[in-house]
Amino acid sequence: MKTPALALTLVAAGTLVGCKVGPTYTAPATHPPQQWSEPLAGGESLRSANLAAWWQGFHDPELDSLVTRALTSNLDLRMAQARMRAARAERGLADAGLWPTADLAGSAGREKQSGNQPLFGTLLPPGTPLTSNVYQSGFDAAWELDLFGAARRGTEAADADLAAAGFGLGDAQVTLVAEVARNYTAARGFQQRLAIARQNLEAQRDVVALAQDRFSQGFTSSLEPEQAATVLSQTEAQVPALESGLQAAIHHLGVLLGQAPGALGAELAASAPIPAVPPQVPAGLPSDLLRRRPDIRVAERRLAAATARIGVATADLFPRFSLTGSFGNQSANSTNLFTPGSAAWSVGPAFQWHLFDAGRIRANIRVQNARQEEALASYEKTVLTGLEDVENALVAYAKEQARNVPLRAAVASSRKSLEIAREQYASGLTSFINVLDAERSVYQAEDSQVQSDQAVAQELIALYKALGGGWAEPGS
Repeated sequence: MKTPALALTLVAAGTLVGCKVGPTYTAPATHPPQQWSEPLAGGESLRSANLAAWWQGFHDPELDSLVTRALTSNLDLRMAQARMRAARAERGLADAGLWPTADLAGSAGREKQSGNQPLFGTLLPPGTPLTSNVYQSGFDAAWELDLFGAARRGTEAADADLAAAGFGLGDAQVTLVAEVARNYTAARGFQQRLAIARQNLEAQRDVVALAQDRFSQGFTSSLEPEQAATVLSQTEAQVPALESGLQAAIHHLGVLLGQAPGALGAELAASAPIPAVPPQVPAGLPSDLLRRRPDIRVAERRLAAATARIGVATADLFPRFSLTGSFGNQSANSTNLFTPGSAAWSVGPAFQWHLFDAGRIRANIRVQNARQEEALASYEKTVLTGLEDVENALVAYAKEQARNVPLRAAVASSRKSLEIAREQYASGLTSFINVLDAERSVYQAEDSQVQSDQAVAQELIALYKALGGGWAEPGS
């Protein structure tokens, strides 16, 4: 091609390079409610706040330490970080499609021509050697002009995938922090329940000894010691299950920290209270959820990537234009391979256009359109699920706090009832079975209160998770 024609091709390429086929992505419009449908009856407020380190509001140094260590050693986070590095590398692959490629090659060989070839064999004088050496070196370059935006749409998709991987890491952090806090409060709850069970066991053993003594002195029948032993055995039967639950929570905490299941046994062996919930919880507005929950951000970026891939598929309907060139040397003798007479070069444009592919390109476009529709539905569902999670968590947190109040009153009244029953039994005014019933009621009330204290903390943890707390967007 002559220089003016080549220049014209480059001008045309520069004119068309801004064209990108396929839909241009715009974030879908969402219309979250102005207010939460459930009343904020658990100390929540509509105030927005930074929930990146919400667990610090429990003011529990051990919980702070566990979360800090989990954020540096958890294996799920390591997998999410690896996925983000892979997405970053794939973004580099997509970006490379916008640039020329160049190859350097060289070869050396020996070849023999057939002396019986048609025409060729008849033209050679007798004795002409049919073997020769071939030495080649060269430099090849090619640049596919992105006239219809296939490479740029691919870069858009890769950018969106990289952002989705980053938000996926944030989503993993949200889940991890909530799991650490939930298992920690479970462990402390089991410890408190075990302490209550053991305290009641001591009191019930005293009652059994008293009943045995009264029976041996002939004041009562054998029924009273048997009844007391029954209550004692029922309480003893609760202990193994509580110990099992405690060990399971400690084991899972170890795994969450990327350690062996028993690694935290000594550290968490000493009993400690269930972390106290803060008096105020900033829930924010429903509209805040769209930027705060990383899973919603993941779904939105996946929708953007799916939209860009429609353009990549659509670009295959159009011709592809490239600029190619090569420069090299070729010789039958290595001594003059790099002399001016051995030089050879070529340069010029090229194009390729699929005229018949049995519908493959259009089928691929339909595939990408369907995937984009799926991604849109997934995004909308993720938004609705996030709103549902918060609404449910608001209700559960408020109702568990409301349930906790009468349970505390029940503990106080059951203890008073036991005191009265013992006094009346000592005075002969009531039966021994009333004392046993009062003891059973005290244990059940105290155990229920501790379970509710644990549930209040865990419902708050669930609320923080539903609000997307536990991560901070890079740069925020």
